[in-house]
Amino acid sequence: MRFGVGGYRGWKTGVWALTIAALSASMFALAACGSNSNSGNKKATGAATPAAGTPVSNTAGRVFSKAPPFIIDPNKGYVADIKTDKGDIIITLNAKAAPYTVNNFVFLAQQHFYDGLHFCRVIPNFVAQVCGPDNTTATGPGYTIPDEPSPLTHEQGAVAMANTGQPNSAGSQFYITLAPQHQLDGKYTVFGYVTQGFDVVQKLAPHDPSKDPGFGDAIISITITETNTPATVPAGTPIARPTP
Repeated sequence: MRFGVGGYRGWKTGVWALTIAALSASMFALAACGSNSNSGNKKATGAATPAAGTPVSNTAGRVFSKAPPFIIDPNKGYVADIKTDKGDIIITLNAKAAPYTVNNFVFLAQQHFYDGLHFCRVIPNFVAQVCGPDNTTATGPGYTIPDEPSPLTHEQGAVAMANTGQPNSAGSQFYITLAPQHQLDGKYTVFGYVTQGFDVVQKLAPHDPSKDPGFGDAIISITITETNTPATVPAGTPIARPTP
């Protein structure tokens, strides 16, 4: 079901995670444990697909009964300042290319949903992923959002929502690409790009939650700033407008 069919109704909960498929376990371990030096100049090996799993209960205080109403103005600009103990990561959100995904992210950030969560899945030369409220890849905000077509692609520093590979299964877990990942284009909604602080992203400690149950680097807070400069989209690319 494409975004706009059914709007914000009838969503199913899911697991927000990405795994590297079509690779042997040893190859995945090698990729997960490799050095992240010069990560911006290398592509991840193999294709990436979501992994299925069983959702577990959300941490108390970080669960919502339904998705948020549409509160942003696509004709405005939105910038997210992600504070970590490694420094600040500045993301320019694109409310024209992915209005409902940006709306969801802005809502969660303004509700302090992400404060204290961790980059619990950091695979060198692939992605740095923020996990769910229990700091695993199995939880989200208590709801899911519909798939949203986006003309934005997985360049280095792209910010996108993870999902299970099932329709309309994204929620809160987002990731930042450490290198171009064009095999993910069309499978996950890219809704912005890192415009400052990519060096901070590269400093995030590698971490594979399937092998280490400990925490990765934490998010201290996310601050959203609205500007009068709207985002732009690639010329000639049609934007599918969903119906709430």
